[in-house]
Parts: sequence; C-alpha cells; structure tokens
Amino acid sequence: MEQDKRNILHLDLDTFFVSVERLRNSQLNNKPIIVGGTSDRGVVSACSYETRAFGVYSGMPMKMARRLCPEARLIRGDMDQYSKYSHLVTDIIADEAPVYEKMSIDEHYLDLTGMDRFFGTLKWSKELRQRIIKESGLPISFGLSKNKCVAKIATGEAKPNGELQIASQEILPFLAPLSIRKIPGVGNKAFQTLRTMGVDTIATLRNVPPDMVARVLGKNGEDVWKKANGIDLSPVKPYRERKSIGTERTFNNDRADTARLEEIIAAMTEKLAFELRRKEKVTSCVTIKIRYANFDTHTKQQRIPYSAMDHQLIKIGRELFRKVYDRRMRVRLVGVKFSHLVHGAHQLDLFEDTSEMVRLYQALDSLKNRYGDHIVHKALSMSGRKVVGR
Repeated sequence: MEQDKRNILHLDLDTFFVSVERLRNSQLNNKPIIVGGTSDRGVVSACSYETRAFGVYSGMPMKMARRLCPEARLIRGDMDQYSKYSHLVTDIIADEAPVYEKMSIDEHYLDLTGMDRFFGTLKWSKELRQRIIKESGLPISFGLSKNKCVAKIATGEAKPNGELQIASQEILPFLAPLSIRKIPGVGNKAFQTLRTMGVDTIATLRNVPPDMVARVLGKNGEDVWKKANGIDLSPVKPYRERKSIGTERTFNNDRADTARLEEIIAAMTEKLAFELRRKEKVTSCVTIKIRYANFDTHTKQQRIPYSAMDHQLIKIGRELFRKVYDRRMRVRLVGVKFSHLVHGAHQLDLFEDTSEMVRLYQALDSLKNRYGDHIVHKALSMSGRKVVGR
C-alpha cells in the first residue's frame, strides 16, 4: 500500500517504570527518581525527567548516577508490577484497535488505515489515549503519521504526556531540523560516523547521495537514508500473544534420573534464553512439557515478569518441572517453551543485578555469538549441553 494512504499511530508510555512507581506512591510525583539496582554496583534501569537534567541516563552505573544527582530517590525495580501494567495497557489497545503491534513492554504501533472513512483517526487516537490514562493511571504519548518511523519520532517530540499528528505534507519540514539521533536505527556508532562527515541534522542527511550513505553505514544505510526522507513502508505486524520459541528432546532410552532431567531442562532453558537476548526479546510465560514412556503428555506453564536472563528462567523452569514430574514414570521427552514474547531485552533485569552481572551476560553472549552457543555454558547446565534440541 502507498505510504500516503496509511495512518500509523505510535503509543509510548512515558518513563514507564518511574510512572508505575509514582502511581503506587504519589509522594514521588515531581521528585527526581532513579529505578534500578540500589547498591553502588547496580545499574540505572530508568530515570525520571528530573534526573535526566543532571546527566543521568539508563544503563549508567548507579554509583555515577548517585554522584550526579545525590538528591534522587532510589527505587529497586519491581518487574512483576511493570509486567502487570504492560499487560493492562495492551489489553485496552487490543479491545479498541483493528491491528496493533506490541514492540516492547511500553510501546505499541497501531495501523489505523481506512478508519478515517468512518471517523477521524486523530479523534479516535485521542480517545484511546484518554481511555488508557483513565484506566491505567499512567501518562502516555502518541505520534500519528503516515508511517512507523515518522510516528515514532513524533511521539518523542510530543513527550512528556502529549500528542502530535504529522500530515503527509508536513513530514519533510517536521524532520528537517531534528538531530539524526532521532532516526530509529541510528545508534551511537552510526551517529559518530555521520558526524565526522559533517552530517548532524536530518535535512543534511537527506542531501547526501543514498549510495554514499550505504557505503558508510553498511546494509542499514539505505534504510536510514529513506527514513531521513520520510519513507518507511514497514508494516504494522499483528501482535499475537501466542508468539513463542521452544525446544524439545526425545531420548533414545526412557529415563527417570531426576537430577539429570533437571540438568537437561536447565541447558535447554539457557539456550532459549540466549536466543531471546540475541533477538532482543523477552518472555512473560514459561512452559515445561513432559511425555512419559506410555506417551501421556503433560505441561505446566507460569506467567512471569518479563525476562530474558538465564538465572531467572532456569529457576522457573526447574520449579515447573518439579511440579509436573511424576517420579513413578519414566520420561520419553522433555520440552521448554517461552511465549508471550515482546521486544525489550535492553530494559529489563537491571533491578537486582549488579553491573558485573550485566557485563557477564554481555561477555557470555559475545562469546556465543562468535564461537557458537554450544561452546560457552554456565556450570549449572554444563552436563546437559549435548542433549539440547531435537
């Protein structure tokens, strides 16, 4: 479909973790807030606008953040609560929207194409936003335009707690003065590369030949150039809570050695968790499957706070296995599945973990990406490594 015929809405909950904490404790309103690991070795997961003025940002070591903004209130994050509110907002959107895509725990795209024949898409978007605010109590901003890229940038300009529509004829003038950092997909490396070329605004980037941008930025260069010109044909992919990844293992000989079965479950879970992080996704539902020698099959699942971390998911997997396993029966097959997947691995699990833990995961994932996920394993799943997969 032609871009000009589309109407795309982007919704983003403002400082989501901080907003949930303020909803639970009104005394935090208008105060500088930092959410994350509260020890000096912790990491900032989220921060309020008040703290950003002091130079605090997500991913910063907590020790540095406390030094920059000593008056900030430090709060250990509660992913259980954040997951609950994320699902609440998604349920409201699902009840209203014809097509929506959940991009992360606090971000959604909606395709409103064709709705303007019946009523104005801006009016509809405003009413949806007000319903979310009323029923969740959380501030939320939106951008409405002809594609996902411009809608997302518009949301950023509308924050905090605002609304912004960019019509077709307004797209290029709207984008022109903005920093190239605003373009989705332009990270720090691409930003620095373009800056060395004297390119700092979207208007400047727009005038660079597309083949030159492609040579400088690689495979994403052409896409970045198109976005600078207001072009983005990527569709809103319908979101289904059933999205999942999983793995199973059928044994050559039926077995009943509990300790070994738990090791296998741990190894399978570790492999899947790495796959989540590699795809920058998180899960909020873990399922364990067991098929016994007589072919009876049983599953046990549990909804959990969004996560992609081995040590959390392995613990859940083992607990579910112990609940579903009948020690009197020999086992023919075991399986692990993660479902209800969304993007957002970068936002999560910084509340309890120290910066050393975060760096450990980054180092392990780097090694796995370089040498293969069969090379590096945590000690708790080492003995199960050869039985992962079909």
